[in-house]
Amino acid sequence: MKILVIGPSWVGDMMMSQSLYRTLRARYPQAIIDVMAPAWCRPLLARMPEVNEAISMPLGHGAFALSERRRLGLALREKRYDRAFVLPNSFKSALIPFFAHIPIRTGWRGEMRYGLLNDVRKLDKSAWPLMVERYIALAYDKGTMQSAKELPHPLLWPQLQVSEGEKGKVCAQFSIDDARPLIGFCPGAEFGPAKRWPHYHYASLAQSLIEDGYQITLFGSAKDKTAGEQIIAALPAEQQPWCRNLAGETELDQAVGLIAACQAIVTNDSGLMHVAAALGRPLVAVYGPSSPDFTPPLSNKARVIRLISGYHKIRKGAADEGYHQSLIDISPKRVLNELHGLLNNKEV
Repeated sequence: MKILVIGPSWVGDMMMSQSLYRTLRARYPQAIIDVMAPAWCRPLLARMPEVNEAISMPLGHGAFALSERRRLGLALREKRYDRAFVLPNSFKSALIPFFAHIPIRTGWRGEMRYGLLNDVRKLDKSAWPLMVERYIALAYDKGTMQSAKELPHPLLWPQLQVSEGEKGKVCAQFSIDDARPLIGFCPGAEFGPAKRWPHYHYASLAQSLIEDGYQITLFGSAKDKTAGEQIIAALPAEQQPWCRNLAGETELDQAVGLIAACQAIVTNDSGLMHVAAALGRPLVAVYGPSSPDFTPPLSNKARVIRLISGYHKIRKGAADEGYHQSLIDISPKRVLNELHGLLNNKEV
């Protein structure tokens, strides 16, 4: 069976989609699974052994581009796929498999995609509360399961593969030696500081960990660089050399290798949180207004700290309003206690 998956466009969603690929491979061991996704996804897809080929999606996230999607679909006809899975819920995301004449085109109903999809699933959000469950459900025939409780357990969570050689190579590339064990921080998040644990809390935690003999590396995109600089500036001068700000300095494949080399990760709700979970790194995830009820870190080595319940919507315009009080109230001491429990391999 040849399968085409139209993949998500965000780091966290792409990571969770691996559970579908793993489930498909478990059900159909001879299946060939190709994934069409933005080019930046290649470092993730290359570490998923279930994926045969990553096909670049050249169109931007918001681009409709009907003629280009038709051209892409026509070009895929020669691959003779037997089945397609469309993971985004948009109308436009279902166009390429339709134009490719793939016989079975599966996905959740989304934006009224009848016709484009011919194996349409109607979503009961209460029956399928987690995004990863919704992805996995698509691997099973329509109507065979009515809720996530009927899925075979344990679920096949994401698992990225990084070799020891790759870890050593990327650490050497960034002059990270093994004089001290490495702890990674992911202090960034979408929509600005409202979804970030405060930089001064990260700095306090870093100070305690450096005193304990660790070194700290900060990960993120270029827009997280300022947050990293704030963390380092808040440290005593003698500790600052043990905290590296690599936000905006690494490509995604390099960040994956470095995260794999970390003893543990402390992170906000972010795409890199899902990468760390898939790498099997012990991690502490701090949540504020965003909720772990839909997209939690999928790992038995993850601990989530959140002081409020429910989902609290934060718009981009709120980014300048500062840190959310529920995140301010999460103390560095509590995070450190959770982290020590994970590092000591004990329940906390």
